[in-house]
Amino acid sequence: MGDASGVLRPAVATATADPSSLSYLAMLGNCPLIAAVLAGAIAQFFKVFTTWYKENRWDAKQLVGSGGMPSSHSATVTALAVAVGLQEGFGSSLFATAAIFASVVMYDASGVRLHAGKQAEVLNQIVYELPSEHPLAETRPLRELLGHTPSQVFAGGVLGFAVATFTDMIAGLG
Repeated sequence: MGDASGVLRPAVATATADPSSLSYLAMLGNCPLIAAVLAGAIAQFFKVFTTWYKENRWDAKQLVGSGGMPSSHSATVTALAVAVGLQEGFGSSLFATAAIFASVVMYDASGVRLHAGKQAEVLNQIVYELPSEHPLAETRPLRELLGHTPSQVFAGGVLGFAVATFTDMIAGLG
């Protein structure tokens, strides 16, 4: 802003911060945050049932584990991007950032992490076949379920889209 001398000076915010915005309760009004966390939690919850359906066993570790159907990473970042788009507009820079972030996470989940899990599976098999006197025979096995198949990533994306849309709809009612 210019003053009487004609010198340009940066505008200074004179409004004080709203004390309620500093509260943890203020997060409850953040629709993209709520949608992302909710989508990730629902995806993790679904994994227990998809494991039961596929393997006929209950596995509570699926509530916090990576890998499996649907991808909670994909659900989380898709919900975040869609909720940001619904709130800020799909033409906004913030949506573009969230969409690129989601794309990278989803690509990584079905690419690099999936192949790292397959390599861990091969390495574990090699270690299992070592003679007991080999120094690596007692090595703790590597985690094999790291990434996602494309269908798991797609399912997570669909779940994230649905949760973000539902969350935005509910927020619009209040």
